Amino acid sequence: MVRLRRWEFEQLVIRALENIPVPIKSRMDNVDVVVREWPSPDDLAVANISDPHDLLGLYHGIPLTERSDYTMELPDVITIFHRPVEARCATKEAVVEEVRVTVVHEVAHHFGISDQTLDDTPYQ
Repeated sequence: MVRLRRWEFEQLVIRALENIPVPIKSRMDNVDVVVREWPSPDDLAVANISDPHDLLGLYHGIPLTERSDYTMELPDVITIFHRPVEARCATKEAVVEEVRVTVVHEVAHHFGISDQTLDDTPYQ
């Protein structure tokens, strides 16, 4: 397992967001991306996951495809969980890749793409 400082991990998340293609990034609307050490019990319940090591990221909000009369709403939140990502990875390079995949996965949820569709689509 690799251990990164919080700021190092946050930089990986920022880099992953910066590398999202501009046509996609420019359509992201009212969404905040945060890093937390571990998922809370509520996060696990929402994701229907029991082991905190299995939850790498979580999208909470109203996907763009489901928005209508969307005014004065709090931002959607994409949370990337630092320690579960690290626990899955043996090298820093693996952490970089896992962060990239997790960020893309959660951004896809912001666009209304389901887990099933994501599971059927390889990440490029």
